[in-house]
Amino acid sequence: MRKLLFVYFTIAVAALFAAQSVIIEAEGVASMGDTKSRKETIDEAKANAKRNATENASTFITSETTINDYVMEKDLVEAFSQAVIKVLAEIKGEWINDEKSGESYKVTLKVEVTPKEMTAKPAKSEMIDSPSAPLTVNLWTDKNQTEFKAGEKIDLMLKGNKPFFARVVYVQNDGSLVQILPNPFRKDNYFNGGTVYTLPSGKDQYELSVQAPFGDEKIMVYASTAELGDIKLENAEAVYVVNDNLEDTGVKSRGIKVQKKDGKSSKPAEFFEGVLKIKTTK
Repeated sequence: MRKLLFVYFTIAVAALFAAQSVIIEAEGVASMGDTKSRKETIDEAKANAKRNATENASTFITSETTINDYVMEKDLVEAFSQAVIKVLAEIKGEWINDEKSGESYKVTLKVEVTPKEMTAKPAKSEMIDSPSAPLTVNLWTDKNQTEFKAGEKIDLMLKGNKPFFARVVYVQNDGSLVQILPNPFRKDNYFNGGTVYTLPSGKDQYELSVQAPFGDEKIMVYASTAELGDIKLENAEAVYVVNDNLEDTGVKSRGIKVQKKDGKSSKPAEFFEGVLKIKTTK
């Protein structure tokens, strides 16, 4: 691995490939009845929880966004009806005795709901300027160049359409991961919406400059309206080395820290993952 007192790479800007989703806790209940086994009952309860997560996520997004400005409501409903459901964690599961249904299983799951792409989705330029749109974060280089030569220094720009927490991870050509935000000198990773931030800047003690080894690399941005989950990090002076692989980093980042208030269910959180493809050149 290259020395990490400074982070060296070059960026050839392609598109920022992104995925928006909702992370939500949902309950599901199923009764055994006279014919189902315990396993079948547990499976049914989990299926009910995932269905409830989809419905609740759709309701949440509808209430948090300005539907008429961006998509027809029927298009939004269709997008969530074909959503991809991923269980992030099983929070609680227990057998209960229901007066009407008898012995039943109740489960609470943390689920990520990723709707299919909506046909009437607005242009990204519209979404990045509207706080009423789903969470959208843009990551780009200061000059929007397609190629940087060895020795050139570059800056990254970061902007969201609403307040968000972010983690920015650089994936090096050898597969190793470096977290450039937050870092040992800049631990605050909360950003206001509608504001352009520069990386590096402020308290950052690293710079981005082109140096070998060259090859295909990328920068990941994980963002949420709630605090992101923790990943394994090792202090490398000005930045952090990530001791998780890329897949685990994404999964753990989705382990958002949603706090319950007054005993009520936790509020869903919007999640955004973007990939800025990069390439190092001589």
